[in-house]
Amino acid sequence: MKTSVSFKNTIVDIICLLYILLFVYAAVSKLIDFENFRVQLGQSPLLSTFAGLIAWIVPVLELFLALLISLKKWRIIGLFGALSLMIMFTTYIFIILNYSSFVPCSCGGILEKMGWKEHSLFNVVFIMLAAAGILILVGGVPKTHLISKPAALASSFLITSVFSISIITLLFILSEDVIHHRNNFVRRFPHHPVEFIKDFTLDNASSYIAGASKGKLHIGNFNDPLLVTEIDISSKVIKKYRIKVEDPYRPYKAVKITVNAPHFYLSDGNEAFIYRGLISDWNAIIWIDKAVYFNAFVPIDSNHAAFRALSSTTGENILGLIKTNPQISIQLKSKFLEKQIDGVFDTDGRLLYNSFHKKIIYLYTYRNEYLIMDRNLSKKDIGHTIDTTSKANITVTHIKSSKTTKLSSPARVVNKYGATDGSHLYVNAALIGRFEPRNMWDQASIIDVYDFMKHRYLFSFYLYDKNGRKISELSVNNGNLYALAGNTATLYHLDNIAFQRNR
Repeated sequence: MKTSVSFKNTIVDIICLLYILLFVYAAVSKLIDFENFRVQLGQSPLLSTFAGLIAWIVPVLELFLALLISLKKWRIIGLFGALSLMIMFTTYIFIILNYSSFVPCSCGGILEKMGWKEHSLFNVVFIMLAAAGILILVGGVPKTHLISKPAALASSFLITSVFSISIITLLFILSEDVIHHRNNFVRRFPHHPVEFIKDFTLDNASSYIAGASKGKLHIGNFNDPLLVTEIDISSKVIKKYRIKVEDPYRPYKAVKITVNAPHFYLSDGNEAFIYRGLISDWNAIIWIDKAVYFNAFVPIDSNHAAFRALSSTTGENILGLIKTNPQISIQLKSKFLEKQIDGVFDTDGRLLYNSFHKKIIYLYTYRNEYLIMDRNLSKKDIGHTIDTTSKANITVTHIKSSKTTKLSSPARVVNKYGATDGSHLYVNAALIGRFEPRNMWDQASIIDVYDFMKHRYLFSFYLYDKNGRKISELSVNNGNLYALAGNTATLYHLDNIAFQRNR
């Protein structure tokens, strides 16, 4: 009998020693590389919202449980705590593998090199060890103690299991809701949502994306405003065209090409003209002349376009519509862009058109907002990007001598540029989020993806620099993503499965 008791005590000691080694090693590993551990938690689909708090709770709790297990007086409580923690870890893995939008990398000291299935098996073994240790210890407890009664012991196991599973499930539900609808500036980076296909080298770095449709990317050139470079995505053939205009000697200041197949537009808002033609022959004839001055323009259809201009009465940015059927008409919408400081710089942004939902989108540059409007600008809805800059952080100076307004200090850019396709809005973010590795900002641009119809943040991904140049423009069309960096145009393919999982 003594041998049997001694053997059981030895088993318990071994179990406790294993737990102490596991928890101390795991906790110390996390604390030594704390920033990396917090970043890993920040990328977790379950814990990203609470990563800052959990990053401290987990290693502290592991050390505390190791202490309890090392003290014989508190050993049963310590093993119950260890059992609960291992059930939480196992539940976390189960949800990650079966219900998560993506599977992040594993983390946590000794388990970091394991895959998720091996990690799960490891946890199950330690759950069994904790249960065995508790059963052995309870067998030596005086019968007067409540825990020695079978019903009380079974209830303790049940409560521990239900509590542990419920905590992780609740964290998952809350985190999903916060991330997608009430985000506190935590990004998610699923594995490989975009696939690199090919780089195309352009003649110079003064290029911009004029448009993309039907498997072709059109590139304009600021230095040669009538030159169009066409890249056929399927054949990888690059062709160049020169636009023919009916008045080649017309003066211009800021000509830009916009392609909206089958048409292209040659516009200059400073000179108040827009030419239009077909991409089949690249012949341009005047479409709008001296009807309105503008500083942003986006075609909607062959008889309809949206623009941004400076109000002749207030000098502030306003949105408007151009209609040419049956005759040219200009409609101004002065109430859509919300003034915060000066009405010009604070309302600066990107004007986009989504043909799938027939929505006009305006992405603010200096605040975490985008507007969603119908094609007639009769109503608007407001969406928010995930950063926390709700008011433009700019300093504006009015120069009386020249009657101009300028930014007197560097502005805090929030959204650099955007693109839209389907139900998605793609935003090149300018601000680093919580729990993100800073070194990535030195070598890549971050693109945040939103379902703008549901006002829902989905996920983010990196687009790496090309020859030391940052991505300057983006276009998305029919499952393809086109990025421009310096004189390099890059084709990426969007992973539909990744998009579906993150909806």
